[in-house]
Amino acid sequence: MSGAELARSFHDEVVAPLLRREFPAASWVTGRFGGGSDVLGLDDEVSTDHDWGLRLTVLTAAATDAADVARFLEEDLPEEFHGAPVRFPTTWDAAARHRVEVAPLAEFVAGRLGVGPEDPWSVTDWLAFTGQAVLEVVAGPVFADDEGRWAALRDRLRWYPDDVWRHLVACSWKQLEQELPFVGRAGSRGDDLGSRVVAARLVDVAVRLGLLLDRVWVPYPKWIGTVFARSVSGRTGSQLTACLTAPEWRSREAALCWALEGLRERQREVGLPVADVATERFHDREFQGVPERASEVVLETVEDPRVRALPVGVGSVDQWVSSVDLLVDTTRRRSAQAAVAGRASSVRGDTTPAP
Repeated sequence: MSGAELARSFHDEVVAPLLRREFPAASWVTGRFGGGSDVLGLDDEVSTDHDWGLRLTVLTAAATDAADVARFLEEDLPEEFHGAPVRFPTTWDAAARHRVEVAPLAEFVAGRLGVGPEDPWSVTDWLAFTGQAVLEVVAGPVFADDEGRWAALRDRLRWYPDDVWRHLVACSWKQLEQELPFVGRAGSRGDDLGSRVVAARLVDVAVRLGLLLDRVWVPYPKWIGTVFARSVSGRTGSQLTACLTAPEWRSREAALCWALEGLRERQREVGLPVADVATERFHDREFQGVPERASEVVLETVEDPRVRALPVGVGSVDQWVSSVDLLVDTTRRRSAQAAVAGRASSVRGDTTPAP
């Protein structure tokens, strides 16, 4: 049984009947939300060795409701369910407690996104979301949504505003443009390790670009390859793998260029403008580069002046930060994103809602 299936059974057979009996007039959002491979539907037998089990989330309308519900569940939940312990330690809490997370809905959402579910979200807010943070809200199964608030939030998080999306696609091409020639330059000097490091960086950019084009939120790194392989852009996966495994820089560069041409074609398929080619000769050197036009042609279609004013090549916090400690901290990543967007004086940034 997967973690999501186990959580649903626990909810339907134990948690929901208890809540309906004790709080008959209350409304709930319940489901398997937050962190964990089971939220993404990607857990397997290896996942069960830690932080896996009878976990689910109960979201209430107010903080006082959450406190009452938490106290009640602590007293009334059984010791086990279908042979699984209801109370168990986790990597963040060594005590054996039940893992039915109870929280006010707005607080839970703000803890992942940095903004509330009904707040106006600015352009900077959208850029400060990580794909994983969004997935912790939208990916897991919903067991109850009495007032439809969770469905409305998930609809709002279906994807970026169109101009923000176009900006992020352009930023990916700009990142590729800035470093692609280094795969050959480092290799031609006998620095095979350096060539491989640059190539690996660009493969990561390419994978993220593919998921952007397919409108798929990027999960945390452990699952990015799995999710990419299931996407339409994942058809370039064999070329990207060939780039990473190539024995010398010429074949490494050729495989990467082949993959980028595939992503250019995917970009055309989803209705975004494309440059004439994905790669071309870098000046008079023997190396390949990405033409400036690859990013410019997309940026030319951005209409929102707030998005047009953003620095090209930076993009969302997911595109330029790899520090886990920053990415999982909403305050840190919002501060960082506001700073690079030219709004360092305000974490909130431009509070005018993005369209």
